Amino acid sequence: MKLSCEIKNKPEDLIERFIRYTKIDTQSDEHTNKSPSTPGQHDLAKLLYKELMEMGASDVFYDQEHCYVYATIPATNDSPKNTPVIGFISHMDTSDAVSGKDVNARIVENYDGSDIKLSEDGKYILSPKDFPVLTEKTGEDLIVTDGSTLLGADDKAGIAEIMTMAETFLKNPELKHGEIKIAFTPDEEIGEGTDHFDLERFGAQFAYTVDGGDLGTLEYENFNAAEVELIINGRSVHPGDAKNRMLNATLIAYEFQSMLPAFENPMYTEGREGFFHLTMMKGTCEKAVVYYIVRDHDMEKFKVKKEMVRNIVEFLNKKYGEGTVELTMEDSYYNMIEKIRPHMHLVDNAKKVMEELGITPIDVPIRGGTDGAMLSYKGLPCPNLCTGGYNYHGRYEFAVVSEMRKTVDIILGICGIYGEFEI
Repeated sequence: MKLSCEIKNKPEDLIERFIRYTKIDTQSDEHTNKSPSTPGQHDLAKLLYKELMEMGASDVFYDQEHCYVYATIPATNDSPKNTPVIGFISHMDTSDAVSGKDVNARIVENYDGSDIKLSEDGKYILSPKDFPVLTEKTGEDLIVTDGSTLLGADDKAGIAEIMTMAETFLKNPELKHGEIKIAFTPDEEIGEGTDHFDLERFGAQFAYTVDGGDLGTLEYENFNAAEVELIINGRSVHPGDAKNRMLNATLIAYEFQSMLPAFENPMYTEGREGFFHLTMMKGTCEKAVVYYIVRDHDMEKFKVKKEMVRNIVEFLNKKYGEGTVELTMEDSYYNMIEKIRPHMHLVDNAKKVMEELGITPIDVPIRGGTDGAMLSYKGLPCPNLCTGGYNYHGRYEFAVVSEMRKTVDIILGICGIYGEFEI
């Protein structure tokens, strides 16, 4: 869907905006038990609030307690009154897998396909041997780090793209569109991005998270997810007198693992294949604590996996005595496809825009979850769009300049469609 006229008044350069955001340390931390989990996220929230106010957005609100930012781009006068209110969401936090402090982003112009030395000492090299996707980016301008930090394209690329869209429309009121809602959230990386999301204040009927990767990626399926905690109670006896008396909790933890399907493991699965993933084990003879995550795209298979966990626990308690293994299992999130199916116009319209821009849509089932999955089950259908970022959660993260710019075009095009769309 082409915009109704050419963009006359250009917004701030997308890449300059993105690099400014990367310099703010917003790593989340699941261990603080606070919301937001880290104070740096407030720094970015305050900046985004200020920029939205300065560009003339409406209903700009900064949740000073929980660190959410909301804003509205009012519909143009020539937009039909019954068009749906569409929203765009990105998260402000970055992963704690690698430092996000003092990010030193730089642009590698006209990438020639060779190794990119990130650090001056050559310790960290971004190489197509390790990351074959680089072979597809010859001739592109890439944004990389100096190897000491992650880049933060997840999800500051999405934030910059949404902000650029907003400024484009606000500077060019002749571009036809319906009412557009914007939200920036904290703590997505630790699974708490929607805990305090105010759906009523946001006010959209449908939305997209802008939090994907490769250009053209359109995600509207994700795992069903559960977390498992096992507390295993053993009995410690001096090993010299242990026969028929000792109960080694750590060995029982190993026994539990041995009873799971060996190849239903992240190491051996892809696509829509689910898994059991041992995330942490610590223990002694007296006591062991074990954590798993259970994942599957198919709800019935997901239920079977959870029932398998229960059956193994029941078997071990019969074998070693009731109460030997204590199980806590809680569902984390569900596959958003169940909430997207009644509103497939979200997928169809995004694909239409991509195709008109010469971009091939890529349907990818997410092997994880997103804020969009959580929001979909809270009543806001919310597929996920690309950003043009790659190798998230590590020092080898990079973004492709042209793909970031094309992502802005995708968002603008979607807004253009919904400026005329009736449901």
